[in-house]
Amino acid sequence: MAPPAILLVRFSSLGDVLLTTPLIRALRARHPDATLTALTKAAWAPLLSANPHLDQVVTIAPGDTLGGLARALRRGGFSHRLDLHGSVRSRMLRLLVPGAWQGYDARRRERRALIHARRDHYHPRVPVPERYFEAARELDVRPDGGPAELFTSPGAEARAEEWLATAGLDETAPLVALAPGAAHPTKRWPLTHWRALARALVERGMQVALVGHGGDRAAAAEVLASLDHGAASAAGQLDLQASGALLRRARVVVSNDSGPMHLAAAVGTPVVALFGPTVEQFGFFPYRARASVVERDLPCRPCSSKGGPRCPLGHHRCMTELLPEVVMARVREWLA
Repeated sequence: MAPPAILLVRFSSLGDVLLTTPLIRALRARHPDATLTALTKAAWAPLLSANPHLDQVVTIAPGDTLGGLARALRRGGFSHRLDLHGSVRSRMLRLLVPGAWQGYDARRRERRALIHARRDHYHPRVPVPERYFEAARELDVRPDGGPAELFTSPGAEARAEEWLATAGLDETAPLVALAPGAAHPTKRWPLTHWRALARALVERGMQVALVGHGGDRAAAAEVLASLDHGAASAAGQLDLQASGALLRRARVVVSNDSGPMHLAAAVGTPVVALFGPTVEQFGFFPYRARASVVERDLPCRPCSSKGGPRCPLGHHRCMTELLPEVVMARVREWLA
């Protein structure tokens, strides 16, 4: 029997794509001679491009048509097609690329019940990376207990080193990375809290690196403005792989429930994760990682599965009541 040729589809986003890597690793271990191909958006391809368990990463870029992509995939000869997204786009692709497809249960019904009726039907609680394994039910794979992983190229490592060499930080002091951004405002810890945490870190002899994408530059600059030394911003300056390489050099990362949280976990750096409108049941807590989750047990949580533009009740207590001194205590535990 020929070894399997497996296509894994997850178009976006940062954390979701990284969380496919435990399945990719398990597939390679169980089927060492298989051909493994991942399909994702071009923006997220660097998360998988250096992964040694993959044979190929296929991308779809802005302007590409789904029809053109489908024609290329039909020539791939895949024996197994795994839809790890379950979106309108991935369902359309399934129609355009005939054959046996397998998906997974995204627990949307349970999510709606928890948000709108406060009924918790997540029994058992299965993290998203392990839900992905449902799509590979015919391939005899099981989670191996390991975390998500990001592999970085020598070039990415060099870019991270170059940034550190020019950032003006004391390389003999512990480096703590702060990620103040998030796609949706209700997931963001208040900037006043970030400034207080950054000051406390520097006062205790640590160095601070602000990280994030280009859209996080303003938030990082505002935190940086509260300090006169011991901090620098890499927000918008490093690509995904180089950002991962930088986070690997940090002793601890503090992040909202956002991409950098998963990036830190995937490079093995301890992460202090700040959760507000979202909860563990949704499956996106740091997976099998060295992590501390800081959250408040409030009756209004969860209010959303992905965050939103504003607190529905107008108080945003889930984030404002995560006090900087509590977060600082979690950081110090990882530094001990």
